[in-house]
Amino acid sequence: MNGARCMEDNIAAIATAAGKGGVAIVRVSGKSPLAIAAKMFRPVGNIKVEDFEPYKMYAGQIDGGSFTDFGLCVYFQAPKSYTGEDIIEFHCHGGVNIARGILKKTFSLGARSAEKGEFTRRAFLNGKLSLAAAEGIADMINAESDAEVRAGYNLYTKLLTDKVNAFQAELTTVLAKIDVTIDYPDEYEEDLEKETQEIKRLLERTAKKLNELALRYNTEKKIKSGVTVALCGKPNTGKSSLLNTLLGYEKAIVSSVAGTTRDAVEGTIEIEGRKFNLYDTAGVRESGDQIESIGIDRAEKIIRSADVAVFVADLTQGLSEEDARVLEMLKGKPLIKVINKSDLLNDDTDTDADALVSAHTGEGIARLKALLFKKAYGAQENLHEAFLIEQRHYNALTRANEAVNRAIGACGNEPLEIVALGVKETWDVLGEITGETATETIIGEIFSKFCVGK
Repeated sequence: MNGARCMEDNIAAIATAAGKGGVAIVRVSGKSPLAIAAKMFRPVGNIKVEDFEPYKMYAGQIDGGSFTDFGLCVYFQAPKSYTGEDIIEFHCHGGVNIARGILKKTFSLGARSAEKGEFTRRAFLNGKLSLAAAEGIADMINAESDAEVRAGYNLYTKLLTDKVNAFQAELTTVLAKIDVTIDYPDEYEEDLEKETQEIKRLLERTAKKLNELALRYNTEKKIKSGVTVALCGKPNTGKSSLLNTLLGYEKAIVSSVAGTTRDAVEGTIEIEGRKFNLYDTAGVRESGDQIESIGIDRAEKIIRSADVAVFVADLTQGLSEEDARVLEMLKGKPLIKVINKSDLLNDDTDTDADALVSAHTGEGIARLKALLFKKAYGAQENLHEAFLIEQRHYNALTRANEAVNRAIGACGNEPLEIVALGVKETWDVLGEITGETATETIIGEIFSKFCVGK
């Protein structure tokens, strides 16, 4: 996968989002996209397409088959291009039919329609980026929060790839040390135990780093999946009103009738650029209503699986046995105790609540958001460097850690050949992250998640 290599065919696709816009881009990559451009682009002036300077925009007429558009053309020369191949881009007016017509013209001149993610797949195969970096691009495109964009960019810029490569370099050093010891047994016979202990020490150092990196996933995965927040409590404490206030629009039905919320109502907000998934759950209480009881059962499941729980009480009603039941359910979970309807309380009201809020006036909402962020992420300062957001990467790190620990356990108890097998297995598993040892199945699955044109 090192170095650029052109595929035999030219692929083409519309690289911009579908719909009307100021500009659309049609991209062609492969062995001879410049030859295609020469047959459908007439530049202004006396220059020929074949004489285009790379990375320079040229204005001219673009042949769309049954019409002509006036736009721009740019040539990216291999290997200094996104795919590592020659690329031509037509920048046309952003009408849907204009872009489609120009794309069809490239097909008539020998290009074929690109598959999902094929441009990025070619970039990976041509050594322009690692598999993990490619996944970072997909995360950026599909991001639903600023933090997810940053995490995807960090993944794209090889923060994880560089760490994995460093681990593999350490393992390669260990393998070389084992090979020398095995190949020259007479020289190391007296010091074999010493050499084995040194190998064990090096592997333990790598195992510690692998474990520390894997532990980041529990926090950083929330950047992609979002923090699950359950608004819980007994009926009629204002949970639905609080949800609507947090969201900034009317999502949940609000009524003075207890038990109005029969099923979980959800919505998403951003706090400091990070996604929080809010669930307004059915009030937890004993109910003879079959439908409400189903909603309460679902509410309890959401509460138990939530990352953070917001217990909502109304001191104008007083705490009850139902409140006590909910609080018992929340033991051991990150919890924020909220007193709602603070606008109806006296100034000298005594409470152990974490926040006094009013869904009606908005009082205390900013503090509640700050508490949600703190409960979800703690005081961690390195979240701007987050990149471990993919389950696949975490699984590989976990398997690599298990393999290196098996190798550590074999030191002194098994022949060094067995230790070497464990070290090589660790190296190979880590290679699945960067793509060095990834199977075609893994590669195909990753790029199938991309859109056509990327």
